Amino acid sequence: MTPRPTTTHPLTSSAVPGVPLTAATPHDATVRMPDGFLWGAATAAYQIEGAAHVDGRTDSIWDAFARVPGAVVDGDDGEVACDHYHRYADDVALMAGLGLGTYRFSTSWSRVRPDGGPVNPKGIDFYSRLVDELLDHEILPWVTLYHWDLPQALEEHGGWTNRDTAYRFAEYAADVHDALGDRVGVWTTLNEPWCSSFLSYTAGAHAPGRRSREAGLSAAHHLMLGHGLATAELRRRAPSANLGITLNLTVTDPVDPADERDRDAARRIDAQFNRVFLDPILRGAYPADLLTDLAEVGLDGVIDDVVHDGDLAVISTPIDTLGVNYYHGEAVSYQTPDRELHGSAPVSRPTSSPYPAADGVQVHPRPLPVTAQDWEVQPEGLARLLVRVHEEYTAERGIALYVTENGAAYDDVVAEDGSVDDQDRLAFVDLHLRAIHDAITAGVDVRGYFAWSLLDNYEWAWGYSKRFGVVRVDYETQERTVKASGKWYADVARDGVIPPLPDASLAALNPPSDTQE
Repeated sequence: MTPRPTTTHPLTSSAVPGVPLTAATPHDATVRMPDGFLWGAATAAYQIEGAAHVDGRTDSIWDAFARVPGAVVDGDDGEVACDHYHRYADDVALMAGLGLGTYRFSTSWSRVRPDGGPVNPKGIDFYSRLVDELLDHEILPWVTLYHWDLPQALEEHGGWTNRDTAYRFAEYAADVHDALGDRVGVWTTLNEPWCSSFLSYTAGAHAPGRRSREAGLSAAHHLMLGHGLATAELRRRAPSANLGITLNLTVTDPVDPADERDRDAARRIDAQFNRVFLDPILRGAYPADLLTDLAEVGLDGVIDDVVHDGDLAVISTPIDTLGVNYYHGEAVSYQTPDRELHGSAPVSRPTSSPYPAADGVQVHPRPLPVTAQDWEVQPEGLARLLVRVHEEYTAERGIALYVTENGAAYDDVVAEDGSVDDQDRLAFVDLHLRAIHDAITAGVDVRGYFAWSLLDNYEWAWGYSKRFGVVRVDYETQERTVKASGKWYADVARDGVIPPLPDASLAALNPPSDTQE
């Protein structure tokens, strides 16, 4: 067998865990984003559409997973969700009222090709009508082809651990492009393959809920292969289309930068979260240190088993755009923390670590605010991340960066008049936009921002217990209410100007995590 190409690309970080809350741009300064900066919001099909078994749609892995006892908080499912399938026209009008220049949405594989079979005309017609509605309101459609809703019928044949699924994905991508490509020019293949591989096939926390290190590695490779095959297929069909992928990326810092073991902990998480995707997709090789880590735990043969000759050339098919999803970073160590961050959904079904070769690495809380999910608020990490990705990956390849997801769940309070004054979420978005401005000032080619999310929605294993939307959804009545953060975001999107953030809004963020019980 041909030796696998590898990259030697160690993590370098001099950061200390007590990172500042605010970015270099003060929160009380007025910030103007560059002309042409794209303002949008993002959603995912299973999280908002509902109509789960309407007009020919069949089970995805998330429909099946939601029926597993203890897998999702309160046993919630996406059967109705936000009923966007029936309310899309009103939702597009809502987007127009918010002044959005673009809308990032995903197509449902289970709706377009139920059970992984032939194209369902009613399913693809829904997306055609949605695209027309967006264009009628002068909103750019930004299509993501896969946001975790694999047809359950394909999972029963191995899912993403089956190499054939990558080829099925390319066929599905071509079908969607055949229907929408005359009106859609921006295409994202996959959303967050780390989640749909390691979180789903190794940790068991997301659908399909498997708990296997080997399965997670196999799924990750086949997801990237599907990305490469789909990218090449769409490029043949539309040479001028804007093609890319969205990765969720993190910033890992050693708790003690002077401690060799802590530095190793940070390197391992960086390799198994960030570089396991960045390097094959953008460098055409797996990181050498990742392969060494895998060999240490007896997984050295997994990559050899799944990587066929020519795969990495396909995976590294050139792209135009890299989407970056960022929510927080983490400080890591082999030492046991005094207190844990409980950032995972409180489900009764057993789960495991998503990392195939990071046994003993633990996350330590820092003196930072946290969201309702116990996720730390770390905006400066986004600036650091964007600078790093630009300098080490995208600049030399002429790839543009977009922040395709960023947002926070907070425990919204509905006033008597129905309004939601979510100053905590407003401050979260404000601080991260300032961090993006810092990155742009440093020379990074960041061209747009998508708030996650447009609507409160089905938050995967958290069910409906956590709300990310800048628009509130009453799940009983389906009434939409624009929150204070949504009204503020509309003003920012209209003018491209971030006004000074009042001290009161900054104070609305939850207290630092190290003070919480």
